[in-house]
Amino acid sequence: MKRSFENYSGVHPADNELYTQFKYTELKGLDYKEHDGTISRRDPSKVIFENGKYYVWYTYRNTITPPIGAKRAAESTDSIPSTDWDLSEIWYATSDDGFTWEEQGVAIPRPPKPEVGWRSVSTTDILKWKEKYYLYYQGFMEASGKSGDYCPVAMSYADSPNGPWTPVKGAVIENGPEGSWDQYAIHDPYPLVHDGKIYIYYKSAFNRPGNVWVAGGLAIAENPLGPFKKHPLNPVLNSGHEVSLFPFREGVAAITVKDGNEHFTIQYAKDWVNFEIASICELVPIAPGPFVPDAFTDTKNGRGISWGLSHFINAGQSGKNSHSILARFDCDLSLDIDDPAMKTTGIYHDLSVYFKQGLNKNQLDRITKENRLRQHTN
Repeated sequence: MKRSFENYSGVHPADNELYTQFKYTELKGLDYKEHDGTISRRDPSKVIFENGKYYVWYTYRNTITPPIGAKRAAESTDSIPSTDWDLSEIWYATSDDGFTWEEQGVAIPRPPKPEVGWRSVSTTDILKWKEKYYLYYQGFMEASGKSGDYCPVAMSYADSPNGPWTPVKGAVIENGPEGSWDQYAIHDPYPLVHDGKIYIYYKSAFNRPGNVWVAGGLAIAENPLGPFKKHPLNPVLNSGHEVSLFPFREGVAAITVKDGNEHFTIQYAKDWVNFEIASICELVPIAPGPFVPDAFTDTKNGRGISWGLSHFINAGQSGKNSHSILARFDCDLSLDIDDPAMKTTGIYHDLSVYFKQGLNKNQLDRITKENRLRQHTN
């Protein structure tokens, strides 16, 4: 009872500023070639508003075939991708209303071999700092799945959100040393401005090749080019897959998606480092890129978020490899709106949603065997 009354901003979810439902809308304006799996858009950045319109950057793959899968990565080629994010570039789109988007083309192409990202550049996010723009992203030097997901953080900068973008040589954040929690991967760089510095949150998958344990880290720099110093308390988040945060009051909130014992929660850190669960949610957006108006203002009173873009990875036609599509999500994680319909608890799905989650053959065989054994012993 003490936890119920003291650990949350409201006794009931309806009164909890960091609790919400999520509503989804299909985007207009983006073509997926009849969803044949050869075109994919995923992992949107934060949405920003510049020049009278919204901007978003994302991983874009346009290949001759759908991905063949990480387990067959050895069979991938310079034109056949292993995974949905292999052989990708970073593209961008603009919108007047956040629902209909106009694709503007490539922002970050793959650089020539052997530079960081020559195989694929993906999972980007945007920083605005002193009237310049910076894109941080993952740079792959081999097909994902061949020996893991090694892809240090690379960066490009521009004077305009429309580019042109100038890449920085090498990596700006490297994987940790052998034996460290972020030895195997540094993914999803997500920059915010706090206390006059650049805070980049990221995720890493530890304990490869066993059951992967995913957590979130923090690296801080005085300058967008670095050097970035990893926080001594890393990892600062013990769950989550994609990385998505926003300033809220004096602290920062994190949408903790998938993976880990505290997945599908909104977590909050008043000091931007020590996170605690603020709410438990459902239908949480995958790879959310929210519209965060005060992401770069160094605010001491973050107002929260009410919408953004995310992706769905199971958009493939039946019998084809899945690809990803971008979608819009809306929510009430904002101090500036009051939407009771976003604060309800419990969603009633069509029964087909539940029955699609049926038993597989191995599970049915196990149950049949158990029933026969009980009948025999009786």
